[in-house]
Amino acid sequence: MRSYHIPVMQREVVESLRCRSGGIYVDGTVGGGGHSYEILKKTSPDGILIGIDIDANALGESEKRLRRFGKRKLLVKGNFGDINNILDALDIREVDGILLDLGVSSHQLETAERGFSFSLDAPLDMRMDQSHGPSAYDMIHTLSEEELEKIIREFGEEAMAGRIAKVIVKRRKAAPIRSTSELAEIVVGAIPVQLRTKRIHPATKTFQAFRICVNNELSNLYNAIHRGVDFLTKSGRFSIISFHSLEDRIVKNSFRSLEKGCICPPDFPRCSCEREPKLKVLTKKPITPRDAEIESNPGARSAKLRTAERV
Repeated sequence: MRSYHIPVMQREVVESLRCRSGGIYVDGTVGGGGHSYEILKKTSPDGILIGIDIDANALGESEKRLRRFGKRKLLVKGNFGDINNILDALDIREVDGILLDLGVSSHQLETAERGFSFSLDAPLDMRMDQSHGPSAYDMIHTLSEEELEKIIREFGEEAMAGRIAKVIVKRRKAAPIRSTSELAEIVVGAIPVQLRTKRIHPATKTFQAFRICVNNELSNLYNAIHRGVDFLTKSGRFSIISFHSLEDRIVKNSFRSLEKGCICPPDFPRCSCEREPKLKVLTKKPITPRDAEIESNPGARSAKLRTAERV
């Protein structure tokens, strides 16, 4: 399991979901099955785990990892943003907990042909589901300079987005940009030396931006929260692990919105929207990994866990 992906904050996740025997839980990003394994152990002997993942390779790994649990686990190829349709198709009306562990798995990063990492020379792909949709290569060669700049600025929070987009367009006119190493070299060259930081590689934010855009990650996250909440039984838990500020902001704001209920303007004499609160936020500040975990798994350093409860 460790050779495929190291799940973060396993103990904290199981505690946050308040896993119990007989409960039904959804792991919307089952990956290699690390969190799901702990959930199934905690919910023995009759808890049910529905594992969802868009990555066929990940589902294959989780099938092997979770085989011992037999019919207590059900694995589905799909996008967690479609959680409502997936649960409807399974004729499941209520669940006791939902988990989303966002971002890219260590296995995906370390598999060169997936094209997620600038440290490995590979074709520009970046799709979680390699059987569907445009790749990073397609976007880089079809979008305008303005569109590329917007993607890099908004999804990568990259201050040099304009310079990077300009150089990408110039280079693609001369020859196709085919590999991760080519794109990384372009990004590094576009950023002035004095503005580069030693803390992270200069291409990190640009690669993040294209990955998020290719996989429609932020809108899928928003949809998963706002659709999934309606399947939670009363006191059911929604736990989400994020790894960068854009994800965490969506989680925090969505939980707050669903906790507030009424969205009428403050000057309205009475509520007319009739929206009731759906969640109670349990983590005013996110839970972060312990020092010992970060020491053994540096990739966990930026992880943030937020949890809310259905009311």
